[in-house]
Amino acid sequence: MKTEGRNAVLELLKTDKTVDKILLEKGAQGTLGKIFAEARRKDIRVQFVDRAVLDKESEDRRHQGVIAFTTDFTYADFFALGGGENSLIVLCDGIEDVHNLGSILRVAECAGADGVVIPKAKGASVTEAVIRISAGAAEHIPVAKVPSVNYAIDSLKERGYWVYGLEAGGESIYDTKLTGKVALVVGGEDSGVRRLTREKCDKILSIPLFGRVNSLNASVALGIAVYEVVRARIQK
Repeated sequence: MKTEGRNAVLELLKTDKTVDKILLEKGAQGTLGKIFAEARRKDIRVQFVDRAVLDKESEDRRHQGVIAFTTDFTYADFFALGGGENSLIVLCDGIEDVHNLGSILRVAECAGADGVVIPKAKGASVTEAVIRISAGAAEHIPVAKVPSVNYAIDSLKERGYWVYGLEAGGESIYDTKLTGKVALVVGGEDSGVRRLTREKCDKILSIPLFGRVNSLNASVALGIAVYEVVRARIQK
């Protein structure tokens, strides 16, 4: 598996994952120099190569001069996520765009969420592109795969979570006190949270919109919601 981009590789090197080798563009300076120094400290093999070699190995040529090679991404055990009285779990319902999933992982990690849950089908998986877009957050937040989002909701409810779907037409998120065990469901780019999933949620929460565009990007909506959870806990 490849991890591309300066921030993503730096974050990878902070973990205990085994890095097989790192390709660095010749003449590495600045952040690339820091990556080289950290790799040497951890006895990781580094190869200095021409940019053309990196371009060939890269998925989209946005490697920023560095690519790290590791084993495949390791998913977390769903039943090991969270558990504390202020646990926060994020559920992705049909997030298919890798840019959105990468941004969701970054937002969730920054807000201190205990994990992100994705379905085995009908959604993006954690790929090299997702890790890069997450700016390395994928290396720090547990990501679990489940048979379906509805399966996860039923399980979380049994474990004492309040499950809130982020979707238009619900109660204003600013009128709900998001304390205790909270699970937030964010829907796909086009379809939003699916009907059966909405029906399983304890409540549907909406973010007020005042412009002419009638929806927010999934990761942006989640960012607003998770920090409402953070705010509620700080003020508790």
